[in-house]
Amino acid sequence: MRHRFFESSRSLVFAHRGGAALAPENTIAAFDTGIAFGADGLELDVRLSRDGVVVVHHDRLLDRTTPLRGPVADRTADELARADVPAIADVLARYRDARIIIEMKENAAALARATVDAVRRAGAVDRVCLGAFGRRVLREARAIEPSIATSAAREEVRWALYRSWVRWPVPRVGYAGFQVPEMAGRTRVVSPRFIDAAHRAGLGVQVWTVDTAEDARRLLAWGVDALITDRPDVIVPLVRTL
Repeated sequence: MRHRFFESSRSLVFAHRGGAALAPENTIAAFDTGIAFGADGLELDVRLSRDGVVVVHHDRLLDRTTPLRGPVADRTADELARADVPAIADVLARYRDARIIIEMKENAAALARATVDAVRRAGAVDRVCLGAFGRRVLREARAIEPSIATSAAREEVRWALYRSWVRWPVPRVGYAGFQVPEMAGRTRVVSPRFIDAAHRAGLGVQVWTVDTAEDARRLLAWGVDALITDRPDVIVPLVRTL
């Protein structure tokens, strides 16, 4: 049975880091922009501040996207907020009607516990999907709150892809869907065969990062459930006309 986070009568559009081509990534300004262009949801990244608050930031270091320097983990949530790094609690409260993909960037149980707690406090269990490359953080999240959707970790995607190549059904798994690139290096991840295998198992397929009309049309024709994009201004109107 498809998890409610992945249920929809049409393909969805998620603004990647809020729509990173249109505004500074993972900021309230970006999230406001993505939603204003009609995105169904947001994709964002989280880490822990020095004082244990779940904050929205992609890199381990602050240098690339903020005026601060050094690791996120060395700063308090208040210091980070002054540099336009929001807390996930504030994002969940601000966008109450949006589905939100939360990628946990640290493969640590502490981040899983804090993120799940923030989602519960926001009453957002039904509209959040937790993702990560590592399995440890996802295993912890699944154990403490099975009601929250999770996507497959990198290793879990790899095994699902191998099974699709030899047409073995996807077995019962702990995740509800995939958030994956169409290509990983030279390896094709998303294909009609992969999507069909996922759907037969009741799993959703959401693809990143899709920024051109050509790529969007191809993936939608194959039956993907969502496109995750830096250009919601391009992709939202295209999806709505198909």
